[in-house]
Amino acid sequence: MSSRVRKAVIPAAGLGTRFLPATKSQPKEMLTIVDKPAIQYVVEEAVAAGIDDVLIITGTAKKALEDHFDRNFELETLLERKGKTGPLAEVVAIAEMAKFHFTRQGEPLGLGHAVLQAEQHIGDEPFVVLLPDELMISRGGTVQAMVDAYEEYGCSNVALREVPMEEVSSYGCAATEDVADGIVKIPHIVEKPAMEDAPSNRVVMGRYLFTPDIFEHIHNTEPGVGNEIQLTDAMAKIANTTGLYGVIDNNGSWDAGQKLDFLRAQVELGLQHPEMGTDFAEMLKGIVAEL
Repeated sequence: MSSRVRKAVIPAAGLGTRFLPATKSQPKEMLTIVDKPAIQYVVEEAVAAGIDDVLIITGTAKKALEDHFDRNFELETLLERKGKTGPLAEVVAIAEMAKFHFTRQGEPLGLGHAVLQAEQHIGDEPFVVLLPDELMISRGGTVQAMVDAYEEYGCSNVALREVPMEEVSSYGCAATEDVADGIVKIPHIVEKPAMEDAPSNRVVMGRYLFTPDIFEHIHNTEPGVGNEIQLTDAMAKIANTTGLYGVIDNNGSWDAGQKLDFLRAQVELGLQHPEMGTDFAEMLKGIVAEL
């Protein structure tokens, strides 16, 4: 088994029904946040942590994802002819960030099933899974910390954050044992427990690093609610065999799958924009003053 983490899997087969009608004819992952589609932020996060091979799991009506991460020679020729060197370099760089691959999930049978579609591509290598709805405020820092933890302990790990106990029922929730600063061992993990049954207030974010034995555990996981194969169930099996660690990241994230948080991401990333952040801040001040 290769020790270097160089591959990422991004499950992007969902229909995005929360954002209808905007997602009726375009993938939810292509909805723009400031001046980039949401999924590009996620890919950039992986690349910042040294990932150079990205497999995107797609579904029906997702061809726009493939087009976005491919070269567009007609557009590039037009930009070059008009002397627009900045935009030209930007669109070329998108396709050259990593080696991109695409495969379809086929049936909506859960996150575990989506990750299983990567089995042949991953082979015997460790890999990261990034959920495209979750945009990490730390950008590549979270994935890099996970890669570092893998290099230290040689086991699968997940990103965890601490939430109020009344929110744990919305997440995968981990029992934890402190190992080092920001690193915990996870002896047990459960999906969306009732508050009184939760083993802690540390919940799984949308970032995972797996050794390839995860695929065997997914194969052996029975479908649960909605006939879906739950990734958390397979992770629980890893915790009981080769071991599962957690990397604590309380920097926060934006849930681009929720309308209100999607708007928050627009505002906060807009304020960080190097070209228009200052002007945007002034505009917001004017809007707020009129409320």
